[in-house]
Amino acid sequence: MERIVGAKAPSFNMAIAKGDGSGFDRISLEDYKGKWLVMFFYPLDFTFVCPTEITGYSKKYEAFKELDAEVIGISIDSEHSHKAWINSDLGKLNFPLAADLTKSVARDYGVLIEEEGIALRGLFIIDPQGTVRYSVVHDLNVGRSVDETLRVLRALKTGGLCPVDWSEGDELL
Repeated sequence: MERIVGAKAPSFNMAIAKGDGSGFDRISLEDYKGKWLVMFFYPLDFTFVCPTEITGYSKKYEAFKELDAEVIGISIDSEHSHKAWINSDLGKLNFPLAADLTKSVARDYGVLIEEEGIALRGLFIIDPQGTVRYSVVHDLNVGRSVDETLRVLRALKTGGLCPVDWSEGDELL
């Protein structure tokens, strides 16, 4: 497996369901040039752990915006499934859900479980120049920490050396 952190982010172009459930659009990596991008993969719509993560990121979306970052959730489900979920159990979101029906984006980012056809819980932070600066991949049963994602994004934005458990306001090395 090739290293992704420090490399140019693999390009993508995907259909999305708008977070407010109103319709569809398309997004590409180029749409986020000049901004930080937090993109996370989750296995499937209408499952158990996934809504806790997705709504967790949505609740803290303003904190990401304050850091000049955008957020995208991605699964192998269709944009129609995403919209149906947003307009039923999941509820409105502050960011879109992207449809990776071909599984090519999950494959390019190294999170596709080929034999199951779904993605692991992969999270990537991409800088404004399109370089992957952070990657974490979880097992299907373990949700990610939104606060840790925000902490790492803040640390990356300092451009400095951040020691263990660094938090905003702490000294850099």
